[in-house]
Amino acid sequence: MGKTQILNSAKTIKQIIGSKGEDAAVSSLESKGFAILKRNYTVHNVGEIDIIAEKENDIYVFEVRTRLNRGPYPDSAESVIRSKRNKVIRTAARFIDEKGYYDRNIIFEVIKVTHDEQGNVQEVEFVPF
Repeated sequence: MGKTQILNSAKTIKQIIGSKGEDAAVSSLESKGFAILKRNYTVHNVGEIDIIAEKENDIYVFEVRTRLNRGPYPDSAESVIRSKRNKVIRTAARFIDEKGYYDRNIIFEVIKVTHDEQGNVQEVEFVPF
């Protein structure tokens, strides 16, 4: 197997784990009474939001971070650096404009999803943005 094939395989695994993490986050949100409004909302040249949900008339903007539980790595919520937060905020502003949700509270959170080596979800945790 060539180097390119290995890199493509690794990317595919990362995408699969990321997708499983987003699915686990959605399941957790729905079990907590959230209505999912949009997944992977993207504004060209602005940014992307993983999940936008509604609960009790508030709008929640979630950035999902999925990691394998492999030891003392930095917290996945810490990977949402200032530039990413700014992109999410600008993208959320476009969504609010598009939907006319000017009278709603907007709440930003990171959803941390931890998987084991086999890709099974171990934990779903909510962290303020």
